[in-house]
Amino acid sequence: MNNKLTYLDFNEAVKKSLELIVPTTLTQKIPLLEALNKVIAQDIICIKNLPSFNNSAMDGFAVKFEDAGKKLNIKRVIYAGDKDEKILANLQDNECYKIMTGAQVPNDADTIIPIENCLEVTDKTVLIPKDLKKGSNLRIKGEEQKKGNVLLKKGEVIRSSHITLLASQGIVMVEVFKDISIAVLSTGDELKEPWEISSEDEIYNCNSYALISLLKEKGFNATYSGVIPDDLNKSKEFISTLKNYDVVITTGGISMGDADFVAQAFLDNGLEPIFHGVNLKPGRPIMMGKMNKTIVFSLPGNPLTAMVNMHLFAIPALKKLQGSSCFYHDVIKAKNKKEFKTKQGRVNIVLGTCENGIFTVTRDNKYGSGMITVLYESNALLVTSKDTSSISEEQEVGVISFNNKLINKQIDIFN
Repeated sequence: MNNKLTYLDFNEAVKKSLELIVPTTLTQKIPLLEALNKVIAQDIICIKNLPSFNNSAMDGFAVKFEDAGKKLNIKRVIYAGDKDEKILANLQDNECYKIMTGAQVPNDADTIIPIENCLEVTDKTVLIPKDLKKGSNLRIKGEEQKKGNVLLKKGEVIRSSHITLLASQGIVMVEVFKDISIAVLSTGDELKEPWEISSEDEIYNCNSYALISLLKEKGFNATYSGVIPDDLNKSKEFISTLKNYDVVITTGGISMGDADFVAQAFLDNGLEPIFHGVNLKPGRPIMMGKMNKTIVFSLPGNPLTAMVNMHLFAIPALKKLQGSSCFYHDVIKAKNKKEFKTKQGRVNIVLGTCENGIFTVTRDNKYGSGMITVLYESNALLVTSKDTSSISEEQEVGVISFNNKLINKQIDIFN
């Protein structure tokens, strides 16, 4: 392996990371209530008009528009769920229906007047106001969705609103792309698992827990596969067992230290890297490539660096791999609260909080890449161009929220 990393331009690294990905084609049909966060595998067509019949949006009176200002006789009361003879269209002159919200409106009424807007209401008659708007409070059959429309598109990630639409169609099984399989690993003999006793000379393995929980937040399932040993031969053997996974994500062991064997172990297992090193701060020694059919992300070992690179590089690529049509970062426009400095010559990833349109940099952008608490203190990040030396007070900035939904077109994320 070369003893020096080649630092690829940030934009080129992002481009290469997405070009490497071929979306999955494997699908499965699952129950609707298990479909949250899954990706729709084919267009879903509307099979039932929404609404499926003309109905009232209010409790009130169903009238003919030309009867505005008249005193009308109440022919009958129509309740939600009434049908057949109870909703026959048979209004005579100077008649109307009293109607409840959601009830079917007979074809001879074209306007609904809320009961509170009517005058002289009795059990038998009602005085209709003069000022009417034709068609008000009347929900027309198919006005929301018509049979044959594309209701949901292939590649959409299913949210609760999607499930509402699908349930309205009587759909209880939905075809989605099968979950991609992801293995998450750490490296380093100094690591101890959280359930083990850790001496002053050892550290707890928080990276794998951080990455798996982040993946779960983003709709993925991942398997924790352990710690890669700090030994080249053992690392090679360990990695050779991971080739059945769609994705392998590691942290640590890819820099140029004497004990950094992970990159070489992957290369010895057939990895074809597309980059090893990106010109950004923090997180320069990131590596990505393909090992047979397995996508490999090797992230830096520091927790902060691993997490921000997961947000910027890995999550969009994984969304594309999972079949989602939305795999580009969205940007929130905000005003920067306090001036801070950045390092020219490379892209900077700056942590902060974004609330009510105000971005506040975390700790004046003075923190180490090995810190953990700053992740907890932040809810967003800002990406600078390599020519930026500072962000001034009150400057408008583009911010990527940790909780952002990805979008289906690429936009400029630089400041």
